[in-house]
Amino acid sequence: MSGSGAPAFELTGWQGVRVAVIASSWHTVVMDGLLANALDTCADAGAETTIVRVPGSFELGVAAMRAARTGHFDAIVALGVIIRGGTPHFEYVSSAATDALNRVALETGIPVGFGLLTCDDDAQAIDRAGLPHSSENKGREAAEAALVMVGTLRSLGW
Repeated sequence: MSGSGAPAFELTGWQGVRVAVIASSWHTVVMDGLLANALDTCADAGAETTIVRVPGSFELGVAAMRAARTGHFDAIVALGVIIRGGTPHFEYVSSAATDALNRVALETGIPVGFGLLTCDDDAQAIDRAGLPHSSENKGREAAEAALVMVGTLRSLGW
């Protein structure tokens, strides 16, 4: 299981931290789980959230870049799902979306919690969505990563 060995983070005292949660719209059941868990994690930590919905995972990068450049957000959580199909579409979209989100973080210095699931089938995505019978909770993990990176960057003088 890819989630084994995950660290435990103390996520309290994040009042005033502003997080843009950018979520794709494809694969409703999985996205509902990812989004709910990311929002719950931010709320439990005391962070303020703004939800931005985009059509699909390919569009996460442009929305994340725009959000980062507003100067309004301390972190971004990007959530999406790409399911492998019978064409090269999976590889192109997965690579483009991943590269775009990495570029946002590197060019702006705003942490991006990476909650983009790239799965072989629907069952794998559901198992990672943080639903009642899921073994992993990637929405929570992406939000935790974004918040922890805010603290890390602040400790470096950001």
